[in-house]
Amino acid sequence: MASAIMGLPPSAANESFEKVQVVPNPENNPVASEKDTAPAIIHESAAKANGAWNDTDEAHTNGDSKSYADAAKPAVNGVEPTRTKYPALRSEKSLSNSEANAWKAGGIRFAPLRVPLRRRLQTAAVLFHCMSIVVLISLFWFTCANPLMWPILIPYLLHLTFSNAAVDGKLSYRSEYLRSLPLWKLFAGYFPIRLHKTFDLDPKRRYILGYHPHGIISHGAWCSFATNALGFREKFPGITNSILTLDSNFRIPFYRDWILAMGVRSVSKESIRNILSKGGPKNDGQGRAVTIVIGGARESLEAQPGTLRLILKGRKGFVKMALRSGADLVPVMGFGENDIYDQLSPKTHPLVHKIQMFTLKVFKFTLPALHGRGLLNYDVGLMPYRRPVNVVIGKPIRVHSAPGHQPTTEEIDYYHELYIKELENLWETYKDDFVPGRVSEMEIAS
Repeated sequence: MASAIMGLPPSAANESFEKVQVVPNPENNPVASEKDTAPAIIHESAAKANGAWNDTDEAHTNGDSKSYADAAKPAVNGVEPTRTKYPALRSEKSLSNSEANAWKAGGIRFAPLRVPLRRRLQTAAVLFHCMSIVVLISLFWFTCANPLMWPILIPYLLHLTFSNAAVDGKLSYRSEYLRSLPLWKLFAGYFPIRLHKTFDLDPKRRYILGYHPHGIISHGAWCSFATNALGFREKFPGITNSILTLDSNFRIPFYRDWILAMGVRSVSKESIRNILSKGGPKNDGQGRAVTIVIGGARESLEAQPGTLRLILKGRKGFVKMALRSGADLVPVMGFGENDIYDQLSPKTHPLVHKIQMFTLKVFKFTLPALHGRGLLNYDVGLMPYRRPVNVVIGKPIRVHSAPGHQPTTEEIDYYHELYIKELENLWETYKDDFVPGRVSEMEIAS
């Protein structure tokens, strides 16, 4: 069920969108084609528009983050820009807990009877979220079994069949009230989860945020972007962000209405295009953002505590959509996301892994063999562990294309490489602060 929860364009008239005429250099190659030289010209134009040769740009920040104008300055003809200097961030530590007072029986640590009420409420909030899909599906079948509900149920199912609310980009049914319930602050406090801002996001731009890693159920992504518990609205005023999930989730009765109310939308191409082309002061998508958990189901099977193995080398669809939509790319790292569950390792349980991969190939979602803690014990169950998750929103990589642009393979590869480098920079900057107990370094696989 992990991947079922999370999955995978008028333009502004400015100099970054101007066409560049390619003129061959007779001294080097008088017969050089436009196809051969276009990528270098594109890179040079992008670097100029980002201010790669102007180090005196005045910063425009809110006082606790870097300037948007200092965003990614791409390499020009093989010359790398100066590595981004991220601000220092405070690590979110685990709150004092009751595990030290646990009593053992049969090798299992049980929770003491006297536990602070707030901790009990935090556990209940996480249980509510984890069980929401099960409870809502059960409620649907209970409704089906009651003939008195059929006059309401049949029109509802017809509405569900023909509704395109998940892909039309209008953000219908989104409820800021539900997204701001005190429930979600309790949910965040359970681990705890904290959202860190490093750069401003210009409300006149569009954005595609890539969240890494997927983890088992992407609790960090949900809390950061599907709720207002961590203050995304306050940190990035003017930005309306929607986290995306598999389209199949919007075919599940009752659960579909719940995630629509939480602002979740489909990860399909149509949905991304519509979201990033509507809304804002000019109804052209300015200030709109989407968050995609890039690694998807495949990456959830790689989630092991203390490790970070990302399925990213072959994932270029989000870059293509950014170029088509004129949206900037923003890497996001959830430090600790892989630590909140244990699961059987593919190396030690190859047969289980083969079954999981078969399920993924056939049904497009997978079933991680996970385990965590329980409601009243600390060792056995399906509840996530109380381990800190620090979600860091990195530097925006400005994409120099107008909405409707059809990118070339060279452009896609270029921005994909830029994205990976910025993600690696994010990891190197904060790994010692947020995951000091890691057992391996970040690995990027295809």
